[in-house]
Amino acid sequence: MNTEHPLLREALQRLRIGTLTPMQQASLQYARDARDLILLSPTGSGKTLAFLLPLLLSLRPDTDHVQVLILVPSRELALQVDSVFRKMTTRWGVVCCYGGHPIAEEKKSLLGTRPAVVVGTPGRILDHLSKGNLDAGSVTTLVIDEFDKSLELGFQEEMAEIMDNLPALKRRMLISATDAEEIPLFTGIGRSVRLDFLQETGGDSRLQLRQVCSPAKDKLHTLFRLLCTWGTDSSIVFCNHRDAVDRVSRSLTEHGLYNEAFHGGMEQPDRERALYKFRNGSCQVLVATDLAARGLDIPEVGHIVHYHLPVSEEAFTHRNGRTARWMATGTSYLLLHPEETIPAYISPVPESYIIPEQVPRPVRPQWTTLYISKGKKDKLNKVDIAGLLYKKGNLSRDEVGQIDVKDHYAFVAVRTRKLNQLLTLIRGEKIKGMKVLVEVAE
Repeated sequence: MNTEHPLLREALQRLRIGTLTPMQQASLQYARDARDLILLSPTGSGKTLAFLLPLLLSLRPDTDHVQVLILVPSRELALQVDSVFRKMTTRWGVVCCYGGHPIAEEKKSLLGTRPAVVVGTPGRILDHLSKGNLDAGSVTTLVIDEFDKSLELGFQEEMAEIMDNLPALKRRMLISATDAEEIPLFTGIGRSVRLDFLQETGGDSRLQLRQVCSPAKDKLHTLFRLLCTWGTDSSIVFCNHRDAVDRVSRSLTEHGLYNEAFHGGMEQPDRERALYKFRNGSCQVLVATDLAARGLDIPEVGHIVHYHLPVSEEAFTHRNGRTARWMATGTSYLLLHPEETIPAYISPVPESYIIPEQVPRPVRPQWTTLYISKGKKDKLNKVDIAGLLYKKGNLSRDEVGQIDVKDHYAFVAVRTRKLNQLLTLIRGEKIKGMKVLVEVAE
């Protein structure tokens, strides 16, 4: 498929992507194919773009009905897919639906903006269908992202009910980094094209595996020393349980190593804030459950630490997929105490990594995230925030990082070394004539 098609060319320009991977090109070749598509490709290989680009060529401009439904297993993945589609800035609208925030705003968008694309988690999509907020009778294309997870037993009843609400469905696209043992009959998968990039050579060579021995069964001290050796490099520490995440995060904080916790027991705004800080560099360590192993688009994660051994080979694969993404390299560490053994599916046995006797003290992040108390609903945009920081805060362009404007608030990353001076200079200043609260995001 020629990427010179105007829709594709413009979308790629807005995403600042010059060339597609072989996997993405292969997916595009079947954009006009009537058959169902099953796409398997490693985590971090750009699967979101691999199904969004073909969708652009299938969307019709002459209807205001929902044409595409994208189902995902987690809120974070829903937000990621929504973000990538919006960045392409097409003529078609998208609405993102997930639990953990008011359903009323989603209802207003579904009924008011008449989106062509709806992305969401199965439970929230069912809510909208049952309440009449979403008419899926016109949906012709269904995408199930991370289908091995979305079609697990816990989701199957919801997924089957959703399928019953798609009478006009013509094509299905199933996407994942790990294959499923079987695909349930209710999905209706018929004549299909199967693109399997899981066995492509070259990906594994970019990921190095190491084992680290913890002399004590309680690995906290060893973890702290390991993280200190990496300075400002970004790292994700995986634990198997929420309470373990809280305990590890609290311990690292007490020892002066700034980090953020991330798990399903947290409120959605707290999870979004933690991810935002990690993405923009104002937090170098994310302590998380396997919730962070899927659907997070976080570039340049240098290190993965398995504080607890993963519960399965599939979990191990997805955890490691947070690093060595696209063409980058990364390292994955198994943190083991003397009574633990390396699972049989990890072969060959990873080399040992010895932590130096002397490790540096924790390094303060180079960036700090600021919270701003106004957002899109207040007509605030990125240009307004940047203008305040440049003109009133005397910051240069390289001292202002990522800006993210939500409906009712915004986040912006600024250089830590300029923080105190900046807050002094902008104290009491207004944006667009509005009084705003600007403070360090907690």
